[in-house]
Amino acid sequence: MSAAGAQAPVQVAAFYRFTAMAELPDLRDALQALAAAEQVRGTILLAEEGVNGTISGPQAGVQRLLGRLRQCPGLAPLEAKVSWAPQQAFHRLKVRLKREIVTMGCPTVKPAEQVGTYVSPQQWDALIRDPDTLVVDTRNAYEVAVGTFAGAIDPGTESFREFPAWVDRELRPLVEQRQPKAIAMFCTGGIRCEKSTAFLKAEGIEDVYHLQGGILKYLETVPAEESLWEGECFVFDQRVTVGHGLREGTHTLCHACRRPILPEDRARAEFEEGVSCHHCADETSEADKARFRERQKQIALSGK
Repeated sequence: MSAAGAQAPVQVAAFYRFTAMAELPDLRDALQALAAAEQVRGTILLAEEGVNGTISGPQAGVQRLLGRLRQCPGLAPLEAKVSWAPQQAFHRLKVRLKREIVTMGCPTVKPAEQVGTYVSPQQWDALIRDPDTLVVDTRNAYEVAVGTFAGAIDPGTESFREFPAWVDRELRPLVEQRQPKAIAMFCTGGIRCEKSTAFLKAEGIEDVYHLQGGILKYLETVPAEESLWEGECFVFDQRVTVGHGLREGTHTLCHACRRPILPEDRARAEFEEGVSCHHCADETSEADKARFRERQKQIALSGK
């Protein structure tokens, strides 16, 4: 394809904000109509506690949709972490009404009213280098396995719903034992660590901090040669992972279990395209694998 006919890069915007929201069905309909008109795809979650989403499409369309959200009461300060992809990062658009914009299962936790202290990416390294700081990765285990900050605690959770139980079972005894001066939490874009600090404060645990803008903002703004980040960051779109500068990473997805895998993992005996990888080969039955093979066959026939 000539340079003149080359496809323009697609803008990807990740955003969230905790704020009281109302008239959600009307807002959902308006966002769906606008996104369809602007060729914007992705996922937007709406709840009474706020908004959470990642979208991609032509830059003008993405910015128009963000502008529409900022017209809502409480969303004028909505910030978006912007990056670029060579092609659409999502297959379709989903705008959903939810009880929570990130599911913890603790309806009494109100991040719009009380959260920990925000720490900018530029100040983050100094905080987590302090030996009196407990550093906690609030993401799921398969995300942590791809990359994390040096020395961070991995709760080993499979979903964010498990986080409160982990706090009671493991973090609280650790805090009592070590008496840290600070607990520093982080996640992909900031939403899970923000809600985690709100949960800890509601539980009476003070001196909690969270990385403002999450890992994505850190990787965007902190040079690799100065960074304490190790590995890549899992993202919930077709790029799978990103590194410093938000450049697309080296991982792909196992389309059976949706976990990230490296190029060399595809050469392992357990890997079968669309059927299994070393993460999930022992988790599914032969009947499951037969069903996955048929699905993969239909995908191949469709040319997608």
